[in-house]
Formats: sequence, structure tokens, C-alpha cells
Amino acid sequence: MTNKEMVLTPKGKEKIENELEQLKTVRRKEIAARIKQAIEFGDISENSEYDEAKNEQAQIEEKINKLENTLRQAVIIDEEDIRTDTVSIGSLVHVKEEGDDEVVEYMIVGSAEADPYEAKISNESPVGRALIGKKVGEKAEVQIPDGVTFYEVIKIDKAN
Repeated sequence: MTNKEMVLTPKGKEKIENELEQLKTVRRKEIAARIKQAIEFGDISENSEYDEAKNEQAQIEEKINKLENTLRQAVIIDEEDIRTDTVSIGSLVHVKEEGDDEVVEYMIVGSAEADPYEAKISNESPVGRALIGKKVGEKAEVQIPDGVTFYEVIKIDKAN
């Protein structure tokens, strides 16, 4: 595993901390109860319930370890440092793709927080990388499978 620095917004850190707490306090207890119940069935060498519970336990422990490592390596973006004159991590950027009048919003986040379904794009993604440092009115050139497209920055806000 690399010791890559993880950039998180304060909300991203809070989300990871909440998930970690849920895994440690609730999910661990649920799995322990399932393992205990499976052991009560008798011979564990041929007990599928036991095997399933142990596999799930291993997955949860791996997830806990991954989240703890993310938090250990995290650099939290101070909301006071998020500017609205240039696109940076923590920015909510409103863009318009060349040839399209629809304005789309993206929140620029670190890779650990990226979630395209919530319009949170990584600063390391092609679009995120192209938008970083741009100002309102500037265009970002983005390499796509079909060639190149351009996004014009319409507005920059601080993400909520």
C-alpha cells in the first residue's frame, strides 16, 4: 500500500469517521453474534454459516483498516482556504460544456471522496485536473475518448 496523501473536505472526513464508527460499534457486534450462533450449530469444519460470517468479518476488518489509513494520511482542507476566484479542492464549480447551454455543477474533492453520482469529482480525474486553477470565464480543455472537449467556468462557490 502506498502512503499517498489523501485530501479531504471537512464533510468528507466526517462521513468517513461516521462510517468507521458504524463499522466498529454496530457491524462488528452483528458479525460476532452471527459467528457465535454459527458455532452453536456444531462442527465448524462444514458449517457454511460460520464460513460466511468469518468472511464477512474479514471484509469488515479490511474496510475498517482502509478507513483508518485514509484518516491517518488525510490532509483536511480548511474551509477558510477555499477560494471563489479560482477552482480548487472544495470548490463547487458551475461549468458549461462547449456546444451545450446546460450549466452543470461539480464539487471538486480529493480522490477518497469522489462520487460521480453526487457530482463530486476528484481533483485527479481528467475533468477535475483540467478545472483546477481556472477562473470564471476561462475554458478547461479535457481529453475524452472522442477527442477533446472544453468546459467554460461560469461560477465558483464554496461547497456547502
